[in-house]
Amino acid sequence: MRSVLVADDDGLSREFMAEALRAAGHYVIEADTGRKACSLFEEHEPDLVISDLRMPDGDGLRVLDSVKAANPETPVILVTAFGSVETAVQAMRDGAEDFIMKPISVEQIDLVLGRLSERESLRRENKVLKAQIKQVSQNEKGCVGESQPWRQCVVLADRIARTRATVLIRGESGSGKEVIAERVHRHSDRATGPLIRTNCAVLQDSLLTSELFGHERGAFTGAFARKEGRFELADGGTLFLDEIGEIPSDVQAKLLRVLESGEFERVGGKETLKVDVRVVCATNRNLEEMIQKGSFREDLFYRLNVLPIDVPSLRSRTEDVPLLAMHFLNRFSKEYGSPARRFTTSAIENLQGYRWPGNVRELANVVQRAVLLSTEEAVDIEDIGGIITHKPAARCEATGHSIADMERELILATLRETRGNKTEAAAILGVTARTLSNKLRLYRDRGELPLAAH
Repeated sequence: MRSVLVADDDGLSREFMAEALRAAGHYVIEADTGRKACSLFEEHEPDLVISDLRMPDGDGLRVLDSVKAANPETPVILVTAFGSVETAVQAMRDGAEDFIMKPISVEQIDLVLGRLSERESLRRENKVLKAQIKQVSQNEKGCVGESQPWRQCVVLADRIARTRATVLIRGESGSGKEVIAERVHRHSDRATGPLIRTNCAVLQDSLLTSELFGHERGAFTGAFARKEGRFELADGGTLFLDEIGEIPSDVQAKLLRVLESGEFERVGGKETLKVDVRVVCATNRNLEEMIQKGSFREDLFYRLNVLPIDVPSLRSRTEDVPLLAMHFLNRFSKEYGSPARRFTTSAIENLQGYRWPGNVRELANVVQRAVLLSTEEAVDIEDIGGIITHKPAARCEATGHSIADMERELILATLRETRGNKTEAAAILGVTARTLSNKLRLYRDRGELPLAAH
């Protein structure tokens, strides 16, 4: 259903169009002058304007100019007599969508509206395809890595993508959660639909509600026009909610409702809207701890955590550092026209020996800075800021003990530092996850493993 503003000083012609449009299921607003049409457009913001080309207080071209100045996306159809066809054609060059010839018939109205719907559909498809092509070119390359933890994460994302359930992506800040979210969308049956992103941490409570669900004109101070929310924009596609752990309790309740029913109302609105949206969320927070503290709803957590994906930190996949570094080097060299084309061996060793607390995002920033500062083809240690190579993963206070005791203490200290993450600990220690598991099993059998490490 469209809201349509019909402007014509001829009462019979205007009423005929209005009745035909209402019969087709549209909401109609009528104006008998050009000045009134401009005023009603500002007040109601209709989806479509149909205006007579000739009216006593000004022609339809002024209505066209006024509408396009207020909202260039609103289509305008002009009604013209036979002798004004050339003017109507010129009006289309100036932005009119189409024109209807008098005497008007229902068939003409249906034909013009049909053409309008087809063009709008083509424009939407074109927009989605352009966005999709851009996404593939930018993001497929961004999914870089050959390590086992990363490949397991990617394989799981591809498997999950084929379902329609809600996805919760967890991982440290900068580890690549958005890359995985984009991959889930791109490999799903919604890939031709929109992927709408929202960072829940950057908006205040009231603004976040409006951003997600939209608002009506006049809903609050500064709401000068109706605005569609992210759920409406993502209809038929995917909505990616980053930093989901930052949303306040009142927004959590509204989010839970739309996840369960697909229904919501705009801020200040009474109409209940229904959408078909797949929600993918990401967080670096411990949501279980937040539930215990009462700052995150347990029912919302279980609704979001249908299909969880854990994104590994860069520390736990250090073998991917050279691949990622080259990926960023190629990207930034092209972007800035830099001569930098490769890393020296010492630079790669330096990068791979660093622990990367800021994960992939930090690595990208380091390489970007190196590309901007480098004047040579080879990027060396000085260009990357001399990151400390092979920093010890953990302190081991085992002086005076046997080598076996020192090894055990180092393993346990590293596990404490990684909070029990064995994959990450193995990467830091420079051993395989299987080797680490075998060591822990040996300590357990000997009774040398503290209960906290079991």
